[in-house]
Amino acid sequence: MRKIIFLAILMIFTLSSTIAFAGKSDLKSSSDNAATKTENKLTAEEVTRLTNRVEEIRSMDKSEMTVTEKRELRKELKGIKSNVRRSGEVIYISGGTILLIILILLLI
Repeated sequence: MRKIIFLAILMIFTLSSTIAFAGKSDLKSSSDNAATKTENKLTAEEVTRLTNRVEEIRSMDKSEMTVTEKRELRKELKGIKSNVRRSGEVIYISGGTILLIILILLLI
């Protein structure tokens, strides 16, 4: 039993050390990123406006457009898609965290 607990603690420390060293060394840039993440929240009105614009672009007749106009529309669609994705809430769980949760569940 002691050997299992020792191995579990050793695994926890081993897997958590990679997370500790994964941070950026530039603290100023990380604080700037945190500020931009809070500013990227879109309201429901903005999301509906963007989805209406996407539907408008999709319903256009693109057969008579030039290559540059089509390229600009594609870039606009990609920008809208990235804005909407950034505004969504996503939770990332690392592999070490998953192993820790499974280990805790097995021990309980």
